[in-house]
Amino acid sequence: DILDAYPFVDADTVHVVRNGIDTIGWRAEESAHLLADYGVDVDRPYVLFVGRITRQKGIAHLLAAAELFDPSIALVFCASAPDTPEIGIETARAVERLQERRDVVWIKEHAPRAVVQQLLTHATAFLCPSVYEPLGIVNLEAMACETAVIASDVGGIPEVVVDGKTGLLVHYDPAEPAEFERAFADAVNELVADPLRARDMGKLGRARAVADFGWDVVAARTLEVYRESGATPGALAP
Repeated sequence: DILDAYPFVDADTVHVVRNGIDTIGWRAEESAHLLADYGVDVDRPYVLFVGRITRQKGIAHLLAAAELFDPSIALVFCASAPDTPEIGIETARAVERLQERRDVVWIKEHAPRAVVQQLLTHATAFLCPSVYEPLGIVNLEAMACETAVIASDVGGIPEVVVDGKTGLLVHYDPAEPAEFERAFADAVNELVADPLRARDMGKLGRARAVADFGWDVVAARTLEVYRESGATPGALAP
């Protein structure tokens, strides 16, 4: 994107240092003692969404796809802070309709990190149906908690989620929303039906998060860029 925007820039001078996460803090939490208060049953398979109620997160697509989930699959929808009153009302109505036919737990508040960590750990898969996503830090948090990710293939998501290894990527074409929703539901049904595969993907996801996105790795890469450029870290600070 940088080279497209600035074609006069020498490609050899452009270095990419990805965002990172705290892979020590974000890790699998075997206890589920906080989830009962939210109505989450960890003894049955559930898939999880965590995010703001905003267009870019693809929530409308998720709720449409959930109509096609196998009835045995619960959806835990941890979503709050709507961008506008209109999308808040639209989402509430869609969830209410879905709850008439499917098992949906809607956590409407901003859940504490400890709760999110337990939600991620015990989910069969984390869902990220975004229509726009520069990177997707929440996918890394899910991977760090050893949870497989099912996501759209937009933006920086493919740089994080390795299709078929740490999760499943679903092609998103804004001109074909119904096709995306069907394919997303198919991916959910496929992975939940194979819990051993989902578990293996989660293990690989954790390994990738630690190896490529831990803050120690990001810091080392940043120092490497400074050294390669001949600059001294902090030399440009005011």
